[in-house]
Amino acid sequence: QVQLTESGGGLVQAGGSLRLSCAASGRSFRGYVVAWFRQAPGQEREFVSAISWNSGSSYYVDSRFAISRDNAKNTVYLQMNDLKTEDSAVYYCTATASDREPSGWTSFSDEYDYWGQGTQVTVSS
Repeated sequence: QVQLTESGGGLVQAGGSLRLSCAASGRSFRGYVVAWFRQAPGQEREFVSAISWNSGSSYYVDSRFAISRDNAKNTVYLQMNDLKTEDSAVYYCTATASDREPSGWTSFSDEYDYWGQGTQVTVSS
């Protein structure tokens, strides 16, 4: 099975950028769709972006965020630009074994089998 570890979170000023990393251990991401979700205190878990490991095709809802993968490092990234205070949340990496291309179905958290522990992103004004 896949174990996921997020990193790269921290404190950043509004308008700044962060790059989050999701590293897989135990096995590779081959044959998986990998996604980022976020959750702020007292709020529902919210979809951010998803990528097919095999094809590299991605799906997102906010153009400030770009998802990518590095085959050699077995890692998925989330590049976040022009951050706003409302982006503050714990960001989670998740994965599901699938050969489907990312689309609207990837926005539902119950589609995924494996979750990381999250990395905190705090955006200050």
